[in-house]
Amino acid sequence: MARRKREDTPAEEPAEELEERSPLAGGCVLVVLAGAALAGVWAVSPEAGVLAVWVAGVAAVWWSARRRVSVSSAPPPPQEGRPSCRECAGHELIGVTPLESEEGMLIYKTSPPDRPNHTHIHVAAGEVTSR
Repeated sequence: MARRKREDTPAEEPAEELEERSPLAGGCVLVVLAGAALAGVWAVSPEAGVLAVWVAGVAAVWWSARRRVSVSSAPPPPQEGRPSCRECAGHELIGVTPLESEEGMLIYKTSPPDRPNHTHIHVAAGEVTSR
């Protein structure tokens, strides 16, 4: 079917602007369709409806557990050297130890030159390198 031009619009401007669609619109449609299907199953047999809810729940948990984590939530890549802050500028590095509870995290221990009995500690992402 051909679209008619309205007579009151100028020839240069388009007759209608296309609306930008929301990405959630598809999800809403799927939820409504799934609800309608569940209502149909429930109308036939309440036991089948309960079973369908359990199957959908197990499938949702399985799907979310199998999904890969996005790159945006990954920790930052390890940096060369040790962490730097205003407090530890000029400190002598005492040791670097991997943190047992978090893989890829290191504990940096430094000593300030003016306070030999004080230890400054940083916990940061990194790799263990030999000294």
